[in-house]
Amino acid sequence: MSHEVPAPVQTRASTVSRIRQPILLLVVVAGFAFAIYRIRDQWMPLLFPTTPAPESTMEADVKGAPSEQVLLSERAQKNLKLTSKPLTAETFWKTISVPGMVIDRSGASDRGVVSPVAGVVTRIHHVAGETVQAGDVLFTLRLLSESLQLTQTELFKATLDIKLSQTQRDRLASSGGAVPEARIVEVENQITRSQSAIKAYRQELLNRGLSPEQIDAVADGRFVKEIPIVVPPRPVEMNKVIAPENGSPGNRPLALGFEVEALSIELGQQVQPGQTLCLLANHQRLSIEGRAFRDETPLLERTVREGWPVDVDFAEGTSGDWPTLEQSFRITYLANTIDPVSRTFRFLMPLENQSRVVENGSKTQLLWQFRPGQRVRLQVRVEALQNVFILPVTAVAREGAEAYVFRQNGDIFDRKSVQVVYQDRQYVVIANDGSVPAGIYVAQTGAVQLNRMVKSQSGAMPKGFHIHADGSVHMGAH
Repeated sequence: MSHEVPAPVQTRASTVSRIRQPILLLVVVAGFAFAIYRIRDQWMPLLFPTTPAPESTMEADVKGAPSEQVLLSERAQKNLKLTSKPLTAETFWKTISVPGMVIDRSGASDRGVVSPVAGVVTRIHHVAGETVQAGDVLFTLRLLSESLQLTQTELFKATLDIKLSQTQRDRLASSGGAVPEARIVEVENQITRSQSAIKAYRQELLNRGLSPEQIDAVADGRFVKEIPIVVPPRPVEMNKVIAPENGSPGNRPLALGFEVEALSIELGQQVQPGQTLCLLANHQRLSIEGRAFRDETPLLERTVREGWPVDVDFAEGTSGDWPTLEQSFRITYLANTIDPVSRTFRFLMPLENQSRVVENGSKTQLLWQFRPGQRVRLQVRVEALQNVFILPVTAVAREGAEAYVFRQNGDIFDRKSVQVVYQDRQYVVIANDGSVPAGIYVAQTGAVQLNRMVKSQSGAMPKGFHIHADGSVHMGAH
């Protein structure tokens, strides 16, 4: 027995089937499209190859590469004590460092004063440290020399003999020819002998330190019991150059004198002829003594041959208010012997000292800028580097094999790679190879701190900064 489906039921089933098929197809297509979209990064470069647009240097820096510039506020620059100067091509001298010392110049600086006779020191007129002039009395000696007393006696007797002989000659000459001529000649010969003796006695007394006035007094019978020891005059050739060219006018007169450097006797002490009483010094003309090793001889010989000056570091710092020493130091003497202890040989350079006067009541003292025994450091030139940039050590930062300087442009410091030609304790010599042009302002200090700041930056220039074609950096919209 068969059952038949009603017509309305068949119609609904057919309708549902026709609706379900498009929906399933749509779902399948949507799922496929979604899957394709999810893997677009893999197939799109194959179907649509493209060339990325070039980026500007500034944009590349912003996206990844670290910046070569650092921005500092004015306060930060003051905290780092940053200073900048323009680069200038110069000549740099390679040098060797040699120790040295300021010494007295032989025959020009020190002078001893000796006793001309035997005596006892009865008075000391000047003590160590005081300034004296030629002719000033240093000591007073009471005479103990028997020979000096005898010479005074003989001078007085010879003076009396001349007077008596002259009186006798005048009487004989007025006798009207009653006295033989031979008698008159004999008296005249006696006068001549006495005059010769007087000259000898006066010269001996002069050599013993008596003045002409004192000798005249001895001839009159006033014997000298004490003699003054005075400051000897300076040689004429030393007085011609003793006054410094740039010294103050007040220093010139006293610079011709001496300073009592040391006393060798005491009050009441008995001294002998030739014994040193004191040491006088004038430190206007000094020398600088350098000490070099044997293997440095060719370098020093070349310096002397070429006439190159030697740089002298007196290590004075900023103390004192002495005028600038405008003097060129050149080697004038190379020793031909080597010290057996230090294994060095000496060389000398002249030094013209500078002085000033210090007054303390009635006393005056002459002070010198440089003093014997002062240690110095000598820089002897050995080679010239032409057309290079000379910077202080604090202006260059080292990072492995690289060396950097920092160009200042307002508040921006731009790091520049440079080639170091030579470096010592004070200076760094940079090659003038175009890496940094002459005339730009370069930081003279704080290069190490600036380089550390550049390395610590995570990105590039702060937002809002832009660089113009001339290299200047500005803040604000384009």
